[in-house]
Amino acid sequence: MPLNLTVSPSFPNERISDWYIFNTWLQRALGLPIHLELYDSFGAQRAAIAEGKVDMIYANPFDASLLVREKGFRAVVKPEGQPDEMLIIAAAEGPASAITALRPGTRLACSDDPCVNTAGRILLEPANLDASNTIEHRRETYIQVAREVLRGEADIGFLPVEAFNALSSIVRRDLQVLVTSQLHVIHHVFLIGPALHARADEITALLASMHETEKGRGILEALGARRWQAVQREDVEFMIDIISTLTQ
Repeated sequence: MPLNLTVSPSFPNERISDWYIFNTWLQRALGLPIHLELYDSFGAQRAAIAEGKVDMIYANPFDASLLVREKGFRAVVKPEGQPDEMLIIAAAEGPASAITALRPGTRLACSDDPCVNTAGRILLEPANLDASNTIEHRRETYIQVAREVLRGEADIGFLPVEAFNALSSIVRRDLQVLVTSQLHVIHHVFLIGPALHARADEITALLASMHETEKGRGILEALGARRWQAVQREDVEFMIDIISTLTQ
């Protein structure tokens, strides 16, 4: 029976084929049958995790925290030099040019990503805005978040920096960035489930050396990464503590 690999829905759509190429490379390198299952929303992916349908995952920091503490997953690598930051966008021609210009009743569009939403709420504090005096529009994808802002259906939107950079230049031209987070210490990680713990060292070494071959470098570059970096248990625990503090 094949193992199941999935990827956080936060990655840009144009990288779907690149993740399938990565999956093929990983199968051959490990000599294991691996099925890549991609989900179009965080809710659908979390349902699969709850049902035990995931053995390996490239996860956002919030889901990584749950997987490590509640499902016995182990983080093995992270993309080097790529902390997860987020930003708040508004329409380029909109009335708001700074966070402090926002007023109670502000309509905000966001996805179901707790890390991004929590960081976004923190960045709104200089305007004295919180859940009690804003109107939240939850959307399934970051494309939908950007679309709401562009259409004037939302005043601001919460996006990961990577998702914003993946938007077309035409779309970005019609948006402005009001503020960007500077958390530095949280990041996506690649995790393996209990069924693969016995091969944790092998998988870590395999991924951490992926950039050493021309083919491996090509796959990594297509995924927007330079190389995988091994993560230490204490670093993961520190990140989880930060996530827990942010989401309390």
